[in-house]
Amino acid sequence: MTATLTGKIALVTGGSRNIGRETALTLADRGADVVITYRQQRDSAASVVEQIRAKGVRAAALKVDFDGTEGLDDFVQAFRNVLNEWGASSFDILVNNAGLLKLGTFDRTSEDDLDTIYRVNYKSPYFLTQRLAEHISDGGRIVNLGSGTARMAFAPLVSYGPLKAALQSLTLYWANHFGPKGITANAVAPGGLDDDFNAPLFEVMPQARDYLASNTAVGRVGLPNDVAGVIAFLCEPEASFINGAVINVDGGYHL
Repeated sequence: MTATLTGKIALVTGGSRNIGRETALTLADRGADVVITYRQQRDSAASVVEQIRAKGVRAAALKVDFDGTEGLDDFVQAFRNVLNEWGASSFDILVNNAGLLKLGTFDRTSEDDLDTIYRVNYKSPYFLTQRLAEHISDGGRIVNLGSGTARMAFAPLVSYGPLKAALQSLTLYWANHFGPKGITANAVAPGGLDDDFNAPLFEVMPQARDYLASNTAVGRVGLPNDVAGVIAFLCEPEASFINGAVINVDGGYHL
């Protein structure tokens, strides 16, 4: 693969598994140095770092719990320390991928459930990006992970989809805010993926996998790598005029 991102530094939150892992590896394939974050899966994060370094680029993993703003300042300092070790004062790519899923229909969603989803899936990327803004290089890239449930109701994800819709809307505001510096902000909105993030859904609703596949134009459920390639493209030089976009990566779900 052409090393079109050589010399670039990327931060991928939640990079130890699923979309985050595949995104980190894909960016490394294209020449970027990559910092990933993880919350609990230390061994998985170490494995991703090892795989990235095997591609001839630099990698690091930082532990952080993106549950609101607590711990953000310490994380930002740890990330800056990595940049300093690499002889850099700024970075080029921010992928806000870390997230949390809680199942529950409208009548069974608790206040605590909703508050937790808000903190992890909206508040944390908001203030992480705010704290890192001064360190993003001109011409840099921000990519947020949205969701197909932001535009299409799916009852068990009533606490998840609307807040992903909020993050997708926030992406437009960031596109406008950062645009004068040549920094683009876009979102990708995956459909249902066959990964361990969605495993709780498939455990509760075993028929969901077949339902998703049968209602998708390409006839299958998506995989993390389907999404990672689109994220990586948005970080490429030729994507510099894509800004404020929400790209559905769902195989043509419910067309």
